[in-house]
Amino acid sequence: MAARTPRYLLISAHHDYRTARRSSVHFIGDELAKRGHLDFFSMRYSRLSKHKDDFRSALDERANQVEIHQGVQCFLWKTPLHPVNLHYHWLRPLERLLFALYRSCPPAILQDWILQADVIFYESGIAPIHFDLAKRLNPRARHIYLCNDDLHTIDAADYAVRTLDRVAPLMDALILVARDMANSLPPSANVFVVPHGMDTSLHALGDPSPYGPGIHVASIGSMLFDAEFVIIASNAFPSLTFHIIGSGHPRDARYGPNVLVYDHMAYNKTIRYIKHAQIGIAPYAGATVPSYLMDSSMKMMQYDFFGLPTVCPESVTGPFTGRFGYVPGDGASIRAAITRALHAPRIRTRNILSWSEVTDRHLQPGAFADTSL
Repeated sequence: MAARTPRYLLISAHHDYRTARRSSVHFIGDELAKRGHLDFFSMRYSRLSKHKDDFRSALDERANQVEIHQGVQCFLWKTPLHPVNLHYHWLRPLERLLFALYRSCPPAILQDWILQADVIFYESGIAPIHFDLAKRLNPRARHIYLCNDDLHTIDAADYAVRTLDRVAPLMDALILVARDMANSLPPSANVFVVPHGMDTSLHALGDPSPYGPGIHVASIGSMLFDAEFVIIASNAFPSLTFHIIGSGHPRDARYGPNVLVYDHMAYNKTIRYIKHAQIGIAPYAGATVPSYLMDSSMKMMQYDFFGLPTVCPESVTGPFTGRFGYVPGDGASIRAAITRALHAPRIRTRNILSWSEVTDRHLQPGAFADTSL
């Protein structure tokens, strides 16, 4: 008798499998689709999303219908409104009410996919609000939380934080991308560490160079983006060309004329900008940048894959010799870090797992010695 094809369900509140912009859940989704049947459920999307630069907006006319994309069943759940972090303590009762209403009316397709799933993955954020439903509908399924971000760092709603605190010990596995994230979770024996992987075809994707003559500096992504860094650096180094890709911020009038600002870009195209740059920058904002980003930052992993000298806040340089730290907002330290990076060799400073190896560890984290906390 042929073995039954496993069914996987991935629930995300930030991503859709069909978008050109790719993140870790896309690569994990690729691997799961090779091993069985994958359903990808995207949530927390509404009319509000168009006003928040949500890159899923390109899929708006295809929301609330099942679409097969590269063999994966996809569904973008669009509602008139979606719950958000209301921030103020006195608005918490309203926030709880909005979340309770949202979770009380899951679409039928989510319930169907839950019933069929063997393993359910919840991306960090508000996805675990559906854990109780999934546990009730399908008690035989395994439940795995992919902790790619600390909820406080991404400014998640208090409701989401409290929900995770409650359900985390009930999950089959909590997968952290960095050990430092363990401090934000309740103590539990089901916690494992699996860093992000890397697409081994990156070298082939990275040509030709998009650049002309000169020295080029690349910044990829929007997480905690610090425009002040770009203002200081671009004016301090007028001979460098700064390429700011997908920051989620419009061009600041105080940027130097040597700054080029790009909208969100397809993953394959961003690789060219990384591979052929002379410096990669990770301009994270904040007086205290979360230290776990030293291990979990995908942009810095990509920089490191190509041996690109990286300029980043001191708190996330870690033990990597190819990183050059600065104090956010401090012009002198920013200038010093960029100067050191300009004279640094291109070297790769760590071993990086393939996405296949990462997914092996997600599915059976206890079977690998390197996943222990």
